[in-house]
Amino acid sequence: MEHGPRKPPTLMLEATACCARGGCRWPWVFCLSLVLASLPTMATGEEITPALQGSWGDFWLFRFFVNAAGYASIVVPGFLLIQYFKRRNYLETGRGICFPVIKSCVFGSEVKSVHQEDGSLPPRAEPTESSTTRQVFKLLFCAAGLQASYLTWGVLQERVMTRTYGATETDPGEKFKDSQFLVFMNRILAFTVAGLYCALTKQPRHGAPMYKYSFASLSNILSSWCQYEALKYISFPTQVLAKASKVIPVMMMGKLVSRKSYEYWEYLTAALISVGVSMFLLSSAPNRHMSTVTTFSGIVLLAGYIIFDSFTSNWQDALFTYKMSPVQMMFGVNVFSCLFTVGSLLEQGALLESLRFMARHSEFTAHAVLLSVCSACGQLFIFYTINQFGAAVFTIIMTLRQAFAILLSCLIYGHTVTVVGGLGIAVVFMALFLRVYARSRMKKRSKKIPPGETPVQKV
Repeated sequence: MEHGPRKPPTLMLEATACCARGGCRWPWVFCLSLVLASLPTMATGEEITPALQGSWGDFWLFRFFVNAAGYASIVVPGFLLIQYFKRRNYLETGRGICFPVIKSCVFGSEVKSVHQEDGSLPPRAEPTESSTTRQVFKLLFCAAGLQASYLTWGVLQERVMTRTYGATETDPGEKFKDSQFLVFMNRILAFTVAGLYCALTKQPRHGAPMYKYSFASLSNILSSWCQYEALKYISFPTQVLAKASKVIPVMMMGKLVSRKSYEYWEYLTAALISVGVSMFLLSSAPNRHMSTVTTFSGIVLLAGYIIFDSFTSNWQDALFTYKMSPVQMMFGVNVFSCLFTVGSLLEQGALLESLRFMARHSEFTAHAVLLSVCSACGQLFIFYTINQFGAAVFTIIMTLRQAFAILLSCLIYGHTVTVVGGLGIAVVFMALFLRVYARSRMKKRSKKIPPGETPVQKV
């Protein structure tokens, strides 16, 4: 007889026991448990897999609300403290040893810089006397750094989330399930790298209130968590294509909410992307595998990733109105990311459990550390590439990276892609390259248009 760790009672049993003890004083608990108990079946449209039947703690929606409660336990007291200091007019009346810290966190210097043309980064320095050979070498260095960092990151991400550790002939091994711990590992190393970079290099004087980084940090944590969790329900190639098609909901929200206007070629490329993604998803339907089945849960998690990631970029864009460097932004966001994730992990008791998993499986430890190193180095390569060659070159390199990531995933983990699916992938990346080309042509044309002429009409 095997003696494993005792599994926690399910939510249904807890609610039933609660009603039996208290005369059902809280009928909403029982009703809520009934609704939640039916969600996995409704979400997938299939029978619940054994992994989900094992414990409600493994279901993504339950984990999401538990994590959110952990973040709220930090955000709510922080919000109340900020409101307290503002109502007391602490900036005028405060004194003492804590005054500089509180001023930096709550008020900042409130000095904003002129918003840069690209919305986030200072204008890159154009090379004047630099040789062509040196520029080519720099470009190859940036491309190789980005490809190596994010291709390795993608392969490891799929390995950690979809494969078991410690498998033997008699033991099937165990999977690592806590996506939040992986997010914490990534953020703690990125925080360290950004902090060392800011300490060793000259940076602009910081002016933004520190608490404003918490908004981008929270959405960044949730987007990363959704990205990891989605791999439990969908294949990695599907996730990459979904991320590539992020432009579609962004354009829809821009049209409906912000009343933005777009060029005709933007609608064309968005339509091509949607056609390509549909071709890939529909062609993959007959050959689904239980471990990588595209479910409703996977779609919801991908939608969550896209929504949270879009908010992160927009909030960071607003923060760049303060005079700061991208590495300062990286440092500020990751400070709060570490605070939120470690607080939530400690409250759930998941930090010690994850560390015990690392102690049991040295291979996982190596993968988690390398995953964090690739993430931190990749962010630095992003900043350097955009500063040296601009956003268009960076977009081309990262689009190629997505194509290589799908190819690597299929080769290493055995994902099958049909001919129609391959054509769908080709259509998506053709549309992405067309967007880059059209955008660069439009920028060049807008610079040449005389002041009296009307630019191309948008719809």
